[in-house]
Amino acid sequence: MQVKLLRAATLTVKDLDRSEALYRDWLFYRTVEKGVLAADLAASWGATGSAGLPYAVMQPESGAEIYLRLIQDEPHPDYEALKTYGWAAIEICVEDVLKVHERMQASPFKIIGPPRELDGMPAIFPMQVQGPDEEIVYLTQIRDDLPMYDLPRATSLIDRQFIHVCAVSDLKGALTWCQDVLGLSFGRDMDIVYTMLANAFGVPFEHKFTIATLTHERDVFFEFDQLPPAGGPRPGWKNHLPQGVAMSTIILPDFHERVRAQAKWLITPPQRHQGEIYRGKRAATMRGPDGILFELVEA
Repeated sequence: MQVKLLRAATLTVKDLDRSEALYRDWLFYRTVEKGVLAADLAASWGATGSAGLPYAVMQPESGAEIYLRLIQDEPHPDYEALKTYGWAAIEICVEDVLKVHERMQASPFKIIGPPRELDGMPAIFPMQVQGPDEEIVYLTQIRDDLPMYDLPRATSLIDRQFIHVCAVSDLKGALTWCQDVLGLSFGRDMDIVYTMLANAFGVPFEHKFTIATLTHERDVFFEFDQLPPAGGPRPGWKNHLPQGVAMSTIILPDFHERVRAQAKWLITPPQRHQGEIYRGKRAATMRGPDGILFELVEA
């Protein structure tokens, strides 16, 4: 099976020790790096105010090299999960979603979507939870491959991230940008009943939302959701990362050619960084539609 391009999700949290314990004790993630954010790394995200903030990098129990980076920052009082543009959720594959659901019932996570098969997609059996910083986590059992995609199988009860979910104001425009600028491929789009978004926006449960996927070869790793007109920009602090799921980091196979050709989207020129996520590789961050942050790492 092809290695997925996802490398990391970055979340901002109010209390790093609390969140680190939460993901360790309930999702079996282990800390593999801790420190404070370097100024050059924060600047590469357009978040100079985040320099010096404490962070932790965590890895799933399986050892998969797809990381969760938690950064401690003061929450913005106007932030509401699911209602704003930007990275909205991370999706993690699990071995048995019913066992995970039982575990989550005893956890500090709030269950906002119990296990439910997707209409017309019996291979996918997800549930959704919300953490104390309003971060949204999908926990999904994968029971079969899809015709267009290779999907990972969990090798521990709760394993790796395999999709990052992004909410956008203009789905077609965002998909076109990712294809033209990042070189990704359009997967498929569909109109689905999406109870989480229906709850968030106060619309009838039977309301259909349009979502679409982006791929590289048979690797599907981005889902983009079209928000209704009531959605809006994410509130936040100037020169800091967005609240909640702040950024997606991917390995870009044609990094050198891509960043040269699309240099106008870079926040700062590529630089080498150390640590588990980068391992001395060059990285650069692009600010895309709706201000969405895409961090790119050379292969």
